Amino acid sequence: MPGPESQSDEIILRGSVLVLLQFDVCEAIKLDLLQELIDARPMEHPSLKHPAPGYVRYQRPPIVMPMETLVLESGERLQGEIKYYDYGVVSVVFQLPFADGWNKLIGLASRWVWDVDFAAQATELVRARLKRAAPALVKPYEKWLSEDYLIFHMREISGTPSITELIQQHGTRIAQVVRGDTGQLAESECNEVLQSRISYYANDLAVIGWNAAFLFDSATGAETAIQLLEYANSQLLEFRHYDDLLTDELERVYKLVDQGTGLFARWRLAKSATQLHTVLLDVAELTEHADNAIKFLSDMFAARLYRLAASKVGVPDYKDLVGKKVHTAEELYRFMVDQFNQSRAFLMELTVVIILVIELVYMFQGKLF
Repeated sequence: MPGPESQSDEIILRGSVLVLLQFDVCEAIKLDLLQELIDARPMEHPSLKHPAPGYVRYQRPPIVMPMETLVLESGERLQGEIKYYDYGVVSVVFQLPFADGWNKLIGLASRWVWDVDFAAQATELVRARLKRAAPALVKPYEKWLSEDYLIFHMREISGTPSITELIQQHGTRIAQVVRGDTGQLAESECNEVLQSRISYYANDLAVIGWNAAFLFDSATGAETAIQLLEYANSQLLEFRHYDDLLTDELERVYKLVDQGTGLFARWRLAKSATQLHTVLLDVAELTEHADNAIKFLSDMFAARLYRLAASKVGVPDYKDLVGKKVHTAEELYRFMVDQFNQSRAFLMELTVVIILVIELVYMFQGKLF
């Protein structure tokens, strides 16, 4: 449980505040072609906190480029970079150096979480970049889904407290930063925030929230956590896209089924069943693609950190929701195919009966004449 905090304004924190922005812009990005178009470099694999043969490795590392400076209405100037992922997500990371006390950090967190629409300000910058990259975009979307996330990365805290001391002395402040709230949080809420923390060494800390995270670590040590938070948010964005796609497709199929189950209505189900099956295949392929974009080989800490980040931002919830809609769509597909097969069987039987009737007519006509 976090304890009382005194003289917190005298504590100096040094680090940076990062704004992660994710845009789902197309079905896929041809990274090899993109690299030729914009003369960019693939992202390097993150260095780990501890020496080990295992590492976090992207199957297809994103392409990285510097980004234009983002200037806020407050006059703050954020340096950034843009990353292109092969599964159709563009990620923008803006960064602002920070050197001040806890109250300043809490105020900044509250203002940026609730008052600044970073996605709206970055959208035009991203659209301008994508004009040059257009040939590498597969089936670009007109409407983009977006996600934003804040990371408060502090490299130094005066007094160099241990993690135990940091939680005891400044736990409520950390909770306020993660929640983006300047008010005094209840003890239960602080405990709820601080339960979602993870450390590898005695002098590093990551507290993960649903829309922000607090990191206390060196620049090298925090690199993996930042990349995993970025990846978890991009996965959330992808599953949101799949959820919207399946919702629209199910609504279309339900309307078609409600139109009736007569002979000709059943016959029309064939085309819709084929379209639905194509969507299911696309969702399965894209889900596997996004799910397997990063591999945790033997770094168990990175794997645990990713699972914590993914659970806090909501990846498992959306993945389960997509899974349920896929199951519903599969049931509908089988129903539509069954209805079509029944119609086809009826028509075949009717055709056989008509042929028999014609043959009988000709046979009796031959006997009569």
